[in-house]
Amino acid sequence: MIKTIEWTDEGVRMLDQRLLPAEEKYLMLRSYEEVAEAIKKMVVRGAPAIGVSAAMGLALGASQSVGTSVADLEDDFDYMCKVMSETRPTAVNLFWAIERMRQTFRREQSKDTRPEAIKACLIAEAQQIFTEDIAANRALGRFGAELLADGDTVLTHCNAGALATAGDYGTALGVIRGAIDAGKRIAVIADETRPFLQGLRLTAWELAKDNIPVTVITDNMAGHVMKSGKVNAVVVGADRIAGNGDTANKIGTYMVAVLAREHKIPFYVAAPISTLDLTLKTGAAIPIEERDPREVTHIKEHQLAPDGVGVQNPAFDVTPNELIAAIITDRGVARAPYVESLQGLMATSAVGSGG
Repeated sequence: MIKTIEWTDEGVRMLDQRLLPAEEKYLMLRSYEEVAEAIKKMVVRGAPAIGVSAAMGLALGASQSVGTSVADLEDDFDYMCKVMSETRPTAVNLFWAIERMRQTFRREQSKDTRPEAIKACLIAEAQQIFTEDIAANRALGRFGAELLADGDTVLTHCNAGALATAGDYGTALGVIRGAIDAGKRIAVIADETRPFLQGLRLTAWELAKDNIPVTVITDNMAGHVMKSGKVNAVVVGADRIAGNGDTANKIGTYMVAVLAREHKIPFYVAAPISTLDLTLKTGAAIPIEERDPREVTHIKEHQLAPDGVGVQNPAFDVTPNELIAAIITDRGVARAPYVESLQGLMATSAVGSGG
């Protein structure tokens, strides 16, 4: 099992994904500020993993609060939530986790006026979010496995595996692992996913560790391999899914979806129910994070671009719902019309309880 993030007595232990695949290094983060900085700097990435990290960071920060009253703790906790919410704007799991921790604080505050009791409940809630994420991705994998046939080759974009979640299974790669667990032979073609190279560095690393056949291609090869008949399905993750099914995912996903439609290849989105944002009617309202231009112009310390050129670096794009064959969640598979099907899944019981 790949352990992306872990709660310990010393702090939050986190795999530094910036160093993969060359080095497997775990960081011990000893404050909520360090966790927030790790999210911002992509030590950890992937919407579910960001949510789990935020919850653990808030629990850690609350446990270290030196306030002597619940009011003091509440002031500290509110500020921590503000800091955490400013790390990455697109992944809705971040805000879902923050709100869930807020609700836990309010619930316990109404029952117990001791700061230490509230702190203990926040730690327990963060650990519960971690446990639920693994269970949700296992369930998602079982649902998604039914959409793949024995012998299929699946194209992926970015990394939506164990590294993008609490660990173990993943979302898009959870579907692939679920199909393999069901006895199907599945191979993977992984887009490199410029500019941060999550497909090349992370997806290929994960799959190789699990002995799952994987071939890496550059992003501009996707159309060619589809036209050549080498792709049976596309499965990607998501950072936020609007009420109509429009889906924000790593930049380049929209391009892959258009190509898949042109070549009559089913394009699937895999994400836990916590990635749904039914407060947004369409994907037009999803905030798109713009990251440091240096991620485009450099690979580590090596400069690729001429000095002084203009650079755009949106981290995500939005795929319209009409390009999506199905959205695979831990509560089942949604198909068009997504307004009705996604609302129906939201109303069903959660995997592992806890909401």
